Amino acid sequence: MNRYYGEKTVKKILIIFIILAVFAVPACTEYQEKGALTGGAIGGIAGAFLDSRNPWRGGVIGLGLGAIAGATIADISSRGSQEVYETGRPVEYRTEDGRGKYYAAPEGYNPRTKCRKVREKIWEDDRLVKDRVREVCESTKYEPGY
Repeated sequence: MNRYYGEKTVKKILIIFIILAVFAVPACTEYQEKGALTGGAIGGIAGAFLDSRNPWRGGVIGLGLGAIAGATIADISSRGSQEVYETGRPVEYRTEDGRGKYYAAPEGYNPRTKCRKVREKIWEDDRLVKDRVREVCESTKYEPGY
């Protein structure tokens, strides 16, 4: 296989991936979209650096894997925080292989705004990678106006 054929194939794959991404992103929720974009950017950059022979190929593969991972983590985070809001109790999710863990617990409730603060923690390989407090509201956030 000559070099031209390899570059042409990678360009075709990149074009197909971009077309699929354009149609897939509108189907995502707000959180999934942000997660997919962040994961895709990080994965694409990492893939380009890791594949020294063909950075385009590494970038495209990293972009795809990062986008899927980012959207999945965002979806789990959204579902977990919503479940904590509804039940008022902590929730925990683990990956099948045991390497990833998501934990969310209620931090407090504001009856005026009808929002609950939820602390989320995400571990990968027993290492804490994210610890944040998120505000989850009933349906719309109520704030007093002037």
